Amino acid sequence: MYNGLEIIDFHVHFPTQARWIIERGPDERQQYVERLGERRAKIAREHAMNYNRQWRATWGFDPPERNTFTDEEQADRWAAEIENYGLRAVGFVTGGGNKNLASIVQRRPDKFIGFAHHYLFSEGADDELRRAVNEDGLSAYKLLAPSLDRPVEDEAAYPVWEACAELDIPVLIHFGIQGSGGGVAWHENINPLKLHNVAKDFPEVTFVVPHFGCAWIRETLQLCWACGNVSIDTSGSNQWVKWVDGDWDTKKLFRKYMETIGPERIIFGTDSSYFPRGFAEPYLVQQIRDVRELNYREDDIQLIFAGNAARLLKIEL
Repeated sequence: MYNGLEIIDFHVHFPTQARWIIERGPDERQQYVERLGERRAKIAREHAMNYNRQWRATWGFDPPERNTFTDEEQADRWAAEIENYGLRAVGFVTGGGNKNLASIVQRRPDKFIGFAHHYLFSEGADDELRRAVNEDGLSAYKLLAPSLDRPVEDEAAYPVWEACAELDIPVLIHFGIQGSGGGVAWHENINPLKLHNVAKDFPEVTFVVPHFGCAWIRETLQLCWACGNVSIDTSGSNQWVKWVDGDWDTKKLFRKYMETIGPERIIFGTDSSYFPRGFAEPYLVQQIRDVRELNYREDDIQLIFAGNAARLLKIEL
């Protein structure tokens, strides 16, 4: 328990050294280097790092450590974070490929939940999803829509959505700006409404759009209005609020989503990843303060911070 609440962090990236480029589709950075050269890639990266340094200073986060650790060591560190903060469980949405992440989850199956995260349009992607869930014990599917090289609504992916329905697993699918400052702001799959037809065609599958829609607030709300099987997660610093029109903050986002989709479709997450930061507790502190200042009912608060994730991921509280 954390201050009297059960907490499940629905959205964490396991900090692995394992490479899994081939499983998530094209390597955008390598393509950029091949097209425009290392010099321009270095300049673009430095532009992005300026925003990253500002973000870390705002939240008081140290830079990612340079030391390398084995996956076993990182799993033990994450297990210690869970115990330290009294978390019920964390959902690792990436972790070096499905088999690699499955081996990590098996170290603490009572606390670690794994998401399959292979490329949507790979040959046999539906069978790989079935194998990852039925054999490896993964519990959901994660995608970055702006990392795909084909439209997310392409019917070539329908066998994967059929597998999600068959397996009764949720899909966490990122839309909107991707990465921190200097990341991707435009792509054919940037708009959450791209999910409209897929969500309509597979109404029994719960699709979760992270980060409150990540700068595409209106479109995410319209998607949720059209498709009752679409939920949102609250993960990350949500620093994107500075870059949209209007006076937005997480409290206002909570208010807007609460009055439109209700507490059953709002899911807490942090987007935690690297050490020494570990579990990004300041995000949890801020979001609990927001919902309490909004006078949410205690039952609704518990749904947001654990109940909804527990239902989707089949975790007992």
